[in-house]
Amino acid sequence: MLPLSSLRIALCSDHAGYNLKQHIIACLKEQGTTLHDFGCYSTESCDYPDFAHPMAAAVEKGEYDFGIAVCSTGNGITMTCNHHQGIRAALCWDTPLAELARRHNNANILGLPANFITADKAMQIVNTFFSTDFEGGRHQRRIDKIPC
Repeated sequence: MLPLSSLRIALCSDHAGYNLKQHIIACLKEQGTTLHDFGCYSTESCDYPDFAHPMAAAVEKGEYDFGIAVCSTGNGITMTCNHHQGIRAALCWDTPLAELARRHNNANILGLPANFITADKAMQIVNTFFSTDFEGGRHQRRIDKIPC
């Protein structure tokens, strides 16, 4: 995988994921990663699709290499991202899931559950996700069958 400093990463969250997203942004900036925050921009209650759809569309169009989506459980925001044909968003709450999401599923958006992981665990997951390459082979055949 390419070093984090060479990646373009889009991020989004709802109010419940805002603080964790801010922590991730700070850590990735230290590594020189190019980032774009699609919102939300505070802990004020909001609706995750308002931020997930524009972020997923930008990843789908190739404007960003990957995305990170954060909400309280990670479920809603990840489900929203997966409504885009070119997106394979994976909800990951531990490093083995992040590794397999990349290695076997070529996931291009990492979904994180802010209420169920620590900031340190989130960064372990983020680093695993972005340091794992897609295996291809038999996994590509399966991915080719995902779009409707």
